[in-house]
Amino acid sequence: MMRSLWTAASGMRAQQTKVDTIANNLANVNTQGYKTQVNEFKNLLYQTMQTETTSANGAQKPTSAQVGLGVRNASISSIFTQGSAIDSESDTAFMIDGKGFFAVRGEDGNTYYTRNGNFQFSLATNGNMLANTDGLPVLDSTGKAIVLDQKYDLSRITVNADGQVCYPDEKNNPMPIGITIGVFQFHNPNGLEKLSDSLYEQTAASGQPINEATSTTVQKSTVIQGYLEGSNVQVVDEMVNMIVAQRAYELNSKAITASDEMLQQANNLRR
Repeated sequence: MMRSLWTAASGMRAQQTKVDTIANNLANVNTQGYKTQVNEFKNLLYQTMQTETTSANGAQKPTSAQVGLGVRNASISSIFTQGSAIDSESDTAFMIDGKGFFAVRGEDGNTYYTRNGNFQFSLATNGNMLANTDGLPVLDSTGKAIVLDQKYDLSRITVNADGQVCYPDEKNNPMPIGITIGVFQFHNPNGLEKLSDSLYEQTAASGQPINEATSTTVQKSTVIQGYLEGSNVQVVDEMVNMIVAQRAYELNSKAITASDEMLQQANNLRR
């Protein structure tokens, strides 16, 4: 009975974590580039009550008797499916159609990655710098900040599907100016460490970033100007998962109540 109390309590903790994850998904349903997260559980140790060769009357027992000791959260994984395309009136709004990530340089000098392409130009010492909404510079395919000379009219800047920054020539035809927005992939995007502000950080589990501009082994992504990638959260699925988690939490709490009543009856046997 004491074992059942701890087993049910572990189930309640696991379902609480699942509800927290679902709540975070619903809170970010309108966050650009957000990827829905799912919980993965695994069972704890098993305690052997009887071996496979023992029984009460001494006969051969083909299977052992084991009792599980509960469950715990194994991981919280992100589902990197493509989000919906959201039309934007901004000329510096970009969407990645594919597996790539944009790269930005943090205030600490490290490189971070994001699917949120809501960028804007800001004044820099040597021109106009493309940055995210927090002012972090967006990096090009060589790992440098994207800075345009002030001779360029920013309203005429366009970006083609390959991420090349273009400016119209004398015939008003967009021509690349030698700058390409950096797009990077990872062998294991689930290994990226999730940070705030829709940023991801490279880890040993994710592997080194793969530069799409120089790699010939990955399928290149497409950069779409004038659109933003919405979150891939499916509200209906999240509500169904929340109902399932609530029912599982309720069942575990009832198991604790049943174990408590059994302990109370056992204590009353002495009276």
